[in-house]
Amino acid sequence: MQRVASQTGLTNVLPCLSRTRQAARLPEPNGCVWSGPSPRARRLRHVIGPAGCLLALILTTRPLHAGPADARPSSAALPRVRIAADGHGFVTGRNTPFVPMGVSYFRAGTGWAPQVWKQFDAAATRRDFARLKALGANCVRVFLSYGSFYTEPGVLSPDGLAKFDQFLDLAAAAGLYVQPTGPDHWEGTPEWARADRYADESMLRAQDDFWKLLTARYRDRTALFAYELLNEPEIRWTSPPMQAKWDAWVQHRYGSLDGAFEAWQIPKPAALPARAPVPDRNAPPGRQLLDYQRFREDLADAWTRRQVKAIKSVAPNALVTVGLIQWSVPVALAGPFHYSAFRPARQANFLDFLEVHFYPLAHGFYEYGGEEDQARNLAYLEAVVSQVARCGKPTVLAEFGWYGGGKLTLDGGRHPEATEAQQARWCRRAVETTEGLACGWLNWGLYDCPEAGDVSQLIGLLKPDGTVKDWGRVFAQLAARFRRHPPRPRRLGPRPVLDWDRAITDRQAMREFQEQYYRAYRTDADRP
Repeated sequence: MQRVASQTGLTNVLPCLSRTRQAARLPEPNGCVWSGPSPRARRLRHVIGPAGCLLALILTTRPLHAGPADARPSSAALPRVRIAADGHGFVTGRNTPFVPMGVSYFRAGTGWAPQVWKQFDAAATRRDFARLKALGANCVRVFLSYGSFYTEPGVLSPDGLAKFDQFLDLAAAAGLYVQPTGPDHWEGTPEWARADRYADESMLRAQDDFWKLLTARYRDRTALFAYELLNEPEIRWTSPPMQAKWDAWVQHRYGSLDGAFEAWQIPKPAALPARAPVPDRNAPPGRQLLDYQRFREDLADAWTRRQVKAIKSVAPNALVTVGLIQWSVPVALAGPFHYSAFRPARQANFLDFLEVHFYPLAHGFYEYGGEEDQARNLAYLEAVVSQVARCGKPTVLAEFGWYGGGKLTLDGGRHPEATEAQQARWCRRAVETTEGLACGWLNWGLYDCPEAGDVSQLIGLLKPDGTVKDWGRVFAQLAARFRRHPPRPRRLGPRPVLDWDRAITDRQAMREFQEQYYRAYRTDADRP
């Protein structure tokens, strides 16, 4: 979950636990406090921060070190997942269609952020996996953390690996595939890992080593669906290592700062600065801002390319993706500074498939306010997912959902109570709206988590006691349908074309596109 900024300001809405907290002195999971807006301070993240008889029952380098020996393949091996020959989805075994349906996995009652590995409970995990399988799930996404797996560069924790070995065995025995993410902050971040992971060379080397060690250990584990480089990466606006790279970028492009000032058509100081100037986060549209956004995209590309290379050097057939935040598509952003710089069309050159996350924040925190409010958020959802899907790689909606079945306590309890039926209706519509654009769906969380500081309080398929919610029942229906009839690619009706370069530099252009898209979406939706 993260705190994110929308056009209407900072809002507590999304279930993706961001790696940084935003403006309002939000405590990090390791206990420290950030008192000012971080480079990502504009994110909306208070939103989201068990088939058969069982279902019936439930519904009523030092050197580089990877720990012990390579993990042994489980006796309950699942067939490996691969990209379908037509490039539109996934298959297993003898071309059996595979539609990822599942959740981001964490247990209620382990704190917030969830202490997945520090409070790992094999018996509880086994029960959870049985519940998931009974609901028709086939996949779980799980965060690996610095605190449990990677406290020292070039060394993976034997304790963390032993727990992940168990996790994989339990998942394979339940018939569930696993998608681990790159190391994140949930269980604490060592001081060395607080540097800029996208531009600092020591951090880049440490991430290379992490993936080489992890994939070497698990390359024969067919229960691993894919490796996710990171949950919701976003390039900062600036940092010391970014400044050095920006200087080099400008020099390469223009030959000199003098040439850059001339191209940017901005006032040239009497004495040229020693460093290339970074545009203000609220800079007006112009060549300098566009150059800087392209520089940020170059950093994102280099980061992804490098980590994919590290994984493929050890496990050439492993599937690799990254969990794109929804403002990787410039629609409904607080401004150009809010753009993640992970441009899907460019990222697709390095990844086997694409993932994107979405929560209904078209005009602030969605409160089930009526048919138009729902339609505007569904149009926003379609716009984001269609921009990712048009890259030609399989696309998974890898985080989504919304709250229901009670009243949230976040934001002073100001958001209205929502029923389970409202939650189930929204989530069903989200899947139906993206069916044929996306080919897999992972809900944010299995359980409601009352201890969460975001919409994760009420976003699960299950209540904390394991009772199935309305959304859990609808999820089971959708999973059963997709097992029988996998989604087929579909064409949308007429939609406006996103001028990407304008949208990442001009807030008004972005807003105009959003409104045009909504009108086109409604025209199709209102057609008999």
